[in-house]
Amino acid sequence: MKLGNFAFELADLRTEQERATGIRAAQAALAGQGSPICLACEEEIEPERRLALPSAKRCLACQQRLERFKRRRR
Repeated sequence: MKLGNFAFELADLRTEQERATGIRAAQAALAGQGSPICLACEEEIEPERRLALPSAKRCLACQQRLERFKRRRR
């Protein structure tokens, strides 16, 4: 029975480690520099968007299109 508890504790530890790794990756992505030019349409990213999200790599319209596309693929 003790081995069963150990397995659950190990699974909980692994889950917490994966969650922490995911959080650190998201924080690093947000802290990174964005681009002044949209990767999709190659137009300038709006200054308001860059101020709100300095790590932005796409203009608002292209980001919205990408997110809609991803939602449809689910």
